[in-house]
Amino acid sequence: MILSGKITKSVREQDVIAKWHIVNAEGKTLGRLASQVAFLIRGKHKPDFTPHVDCGDFVVVINAAQIKVKGKREEQKEYFHYTGYPGGDRYRSFKDLVKSKPEEVIELAVRGMLPKNTLGRKMGKKLKVYAGAEHPHAAQEPKEFILKYSAE
Repeated sequence: MILSGKITKSVREQDVIAKWHIVNAEGKTLGRLASQVAFLIRGKHKPDFTPHVDCGDFVVVINAAQIKVKGKREEQKEYFHYTGYPGGDRYRSFKDLVKSKPEEVIELAVRGMLPKNTLGRKMGKKLKVYAGAEHPHAAQEPKEFILKYSAE
């Protein structure tokens, strides 16, 4: 077997340097924001992306209460939750969930775009969502991330 000299470099988890990004969700569309945040958390923007290693960055999303959806989704989009008991199906509309827990709307959207395995659950912990403009991560010095596409 002859090797051509090109070898694929695989990143080790201890060699990954995770950066911190801050994203302002005010007036942004939920799906467009969530897909770009998931892209950052996964680490696909890095040239040394390795699918089986958590090489992504931390993302802080602020102003989650001002997130938008298009069309009639505000009334029609429903979130399902099962309590674990017979007849324990619970449905909440987007409008109700944004009023009570705006952070959960973005967390559910982003986690749905991450891998459905232990690595995806580990990546999900790199997402920090806050309803207002204040956040406790100033010590990490997050850099503002400008969304590549947004329908405002």
